[in-house]
Amino acid sequence: MNKSTTLFDDALSLLPGGVNSPVRAFRAVGGSPVFMESAAGSKLRDVDGNEYIDYIGSWGPFILGHSHPRVVAALHAQLDKATSFGAPTELENLLAAKIIDMVPGIEMVRMVNSGTEATLSAIRLARAFTRREKILKFEGCYHGHGDSFLIKAGSGVATLGLPDSPGVTSSTAEDTLTARFNDIDSVEEMVKAFPDRIACIILEPVVGNMGCVPPDEGFLEALRALCTREGILLLFDEVMTGFRVAPGGAQQRYNVTPDLTTLGKIIGGGLPVGAYGGRRDIMEMIAPAGPVYQAGTLSGNPLAMTAGLETLRLLSGDDGLYPLLERQAARLADGIRGNLDELGLPYVSNRVGSMLTLFFTDKPVHSWDEAKTCDTELYARYFTEMLKRGIYLAPAQFEAAFLSIMHDDDDIDRTIEANRESLRAIVK
Repeated sequence: MNKSTTLFDDALSLLPGGVNSPVRAFRAVGGSPVFMESAAGSKLRDVDGNEYIDYIGSWGPFILGHSHPRVVAALHAQLDKATSFGAPTELENLLAAKIIDMVPGIEMVRMVNSGTEATLSAIRLARAFTRREKILKFEGCYHGHGDSFLIKAGSGVATLGLPDSPGVTSSTAEDTLTARFNDIDSVEEMVKAFPDRIACIILEPVVGNMGCVPPDEGFLEALRALCTREGILLLFDEVMTGFRVAPGGAQQRYNVTPDLTTLGKIIGGGLPVGAYGGRRDIMEMIAPAGPVYQAGTLSGNPLAMTAGLETLRLLSGDDGLYPLLERQAARLADGIRGNLDELGLPYVSNRVGSMLTLFFTDKPVHSWDEAKTCDTELYARYFTEMLKRGIYLAPAQFEAAFLSIMHDDDDIDRTIEANRESLRAIVK
């Protein structure tokens, strides 16, 4: 028995399901999870000494790769000063200014500790600003584990096949409306059914939590026009896409500016962090400037601010990084498509920048209805074969893969070859 298996057996008696986040348990792909010990660049090393090319990147934050020297050096310098103050620091100002400079829709920002906290806070703010109670989300989109967001959610909820989570009250469910991603008519129907009652429409502008699903041409623009017309706030959840698909996130890539934006992952450089921001007139309703209360003991933690600031400085200071990511991701996607075409397997390959997903289905994936037609058993076999060959993918069909600037040509070539061997193994 290897050390990972032993550790998981121990964890089962200590943690619910043996993990601190459900998808890590490998329930969707079988077997037991791999316990990691170290990471550098594009590689992970587990407790048994096995090395993997990593396409999770801690679920998105490590766009610079693991343990980037400048980020690590900055963290060491901050550790020598303090780990937390519970008081303001210049670092908070510097990171806030950097975010405001890079993200088109943000004029003011509030730091929090997770993406879930950011989306919960932004929803409360939207309700207060509009004096409306209902929100509209999209089937298959995941915005954290807040009660309102577990209605027809994606990510681990979809992976585990869970219905709307127990503990979510009926009144919360009644105030959460759902529509189909990339279907503006389904949104219009809800707006007509609940006139002047919807506070905000929240969405991942590029969905990453039912796998990577880009917006159809004109969809985001149609949402923007509808929200402006109806007095509804448009909220982009860019926890995943922020600084990932473009320096200014999906709103820059698609040239559609929301009223509110939530962020996480990359803005902490791998440390726990979240943020929400938007128009100044909306954000000034947050306490102590306004009446909407939200607070956090570790909000603006100096370690998270340090790692995030150094990460954003690196991303904004080198014009070649995003073209590199685009080029490497395209080469990987093209190689995988070539292998699949050669074997005649049905598939869909979706990609936006350095986010991508291989879906085992013969239907174009534009929404949750199509994503859930995927052959999840085939994906589980594929995942296992790739893991055997040193490629670490998300242990679930309904997740995105992420590249970093440290994924070099050798990594891409090795991954394409592992993909070819894995596909041949599962079609025998």
